[in-house]
Amino acid sequence: MNSTLPGGTFPLADDVTVSRMGYGAMQLSGPGIFGPPADEQAAINVLHAVVEAGITHIDTSDFYGPHITNQLIRRALHPYADNLHIVTKVGARRDAQGGWPHALSPAELRQAVQENLSNLGLARLDVVNLRVGSVEAPTSGSIEEPFTALAELQSEGLINHLGVSNVTAEQVSEAQSIAPVVCVQNLYNVANRVDEELLESLAEQGIAFVPFFPLGGFSPLQSATLLNVATRVEATPMAVALAWLLNHKENILLIPGTSSVDHLRQNIASAALQLPADAMAELDSIGG
Repeated sequence: MNSTLPGGTFPLADDVTVSRMGYGAMQLSGPGIFGPPADEQAAINVLHAVVEAGITHIDTSDFYGPHITNQLIRRALHPYADNLHIVTKVGARRDAQGGWPHALSPAELRQAVQENLSNLGLARLDVVNLRVGSVEAPTSGSIEEPFTALAELQSEGLINHLGVSNVTAEQVSEAQSIAPVVCVQNLYNVANRVDEELLESLAEQGIAFVPFFPLGGFSPLQSATLLNVATRVEATPMAVALAWLLNHKENILLIPGTSSVDHLRQNIASAALQLPADAMAELDSIGG
């Protein structure tokens, strides 16, 4: 583990400790998250740089590509180092129009788990997130059937740990009544903090919270505030947003994605930015 990585590590489970600075692999496939990248060697170089940097948490899914991203991970990194943990997600598929329709039936979830295993070259998946809701926001309703289906696959030895994505607090509780949940992956950033109460509850339970889209959906006023802070500390808005997340709550794990080695290194450096107390207070004030 590279001790220079910002944020240190987090115990995702008794047998899984990951770097809080992770990597999201979605951007490794082609435009629109379809097909192969224009330069496959460049994508492989990024994955090599991820592990060389000491990152031990890669977030992926077999519906990226589809299949392409996981195949690239296998080509670049298999056999995997003992301390490298790959977190994947199921619950959606890709259609010909580029959409992400739900795939939540027990049969579809079993197929998705098998495809993740095959394309990653694994006999068992470290962590599988059940993706429900939409990218924009969770949708209410029971997740008992799909989460129970994943719990059954876990009992068969195909999955080590379970998580949930795009969910409400009630759905998290429902999932926990079926099987332990080790992480929650939802839309969240310094300006979009609807899940603040859920984040606090997860922190008290020692459960990881993994935000996606760290800079999406800002209002002009919020953007101006972020830019003002970034200018004052002589950093980019993205650097400030990543650093704020790591400093805001100790159970937050980062998974910024990129298809560039240079950008990867910038993200790692950005997260290490030391934000003074007045900057943190100003950024805290814009959340809503």
